[in-house]
Amino acid sequence: MSTLLSLSRMIDRLSEWLGRWVAWLVLGAVLISAGNAAIRKAFNMSSNAYLEIQWYLFAAVFLLASGYTLLRQAHVRIDVISGRLSKRKQIWIDIVGLCCFLFPFTVTVIALSVPLVLKAYHTGEVSSSPGGLIRWPVFALLPTGVFLLGLQGISELIKRVAFLKGRIPDPTVKTQGKTDEEELAEFLLQKEVAAREAAATGAKP
Repeated sequence: MSTLLSLSRMIDRLSEWLGRWVAWLVLGAVLISAGNAAIRKAFNMSSNAYLEIQWYLFAAVFLLASGYTLLRQAHVRIDVISGRLSKRKQIWIDIVGLCCFLFPFTVTVIALSVPLVLKAYHTGEVSSSPGGLIRWPVFALLPTGVFLLGLQGISELIKRVAFLKGRIPDPTVKTQGKTDEEELAEFLLQKEVAAREAAATGAKP
């Protein structure tokens, strides 16, 4: 079990790292969207490539961060029934869900999508839109993202089994202390306080 827990921690670190870096793609999509709009208005020029790269980036964020989302337990959950059960029964429900739904889903999607990616790569498939982009990179995001989701699912399964054996605390408790919004609000408050202190110090004779 110690070896499996070490593997789980490695997977968690990978998902954490990917989630934080993939988040920068949102900024990239925003900048491309704003730049495309400005060029279109100023010079009456545009390209379908600018639109499609935004879709590609959105797909990358949605798929590549799926494992990170599972790590943070941010996927939609319906706990109307399980929320009333004991913690051990909730953990067993998670284990059944991972084994009977997530893992078969992962294997099925990868098995069906990889041939499509290879076909698009070998044929050099390109978007039918004028100026469109090649398709295989965005196709490859699907099996890659689902693989990362399944990999994180393995980590979650290990942690839940370890919890049932009494080896670790409850893995379903969210450990993130503050949300991004709370951290931003705290940062702005600190800046405001510092500015007031500086102003008060400068006003003294």
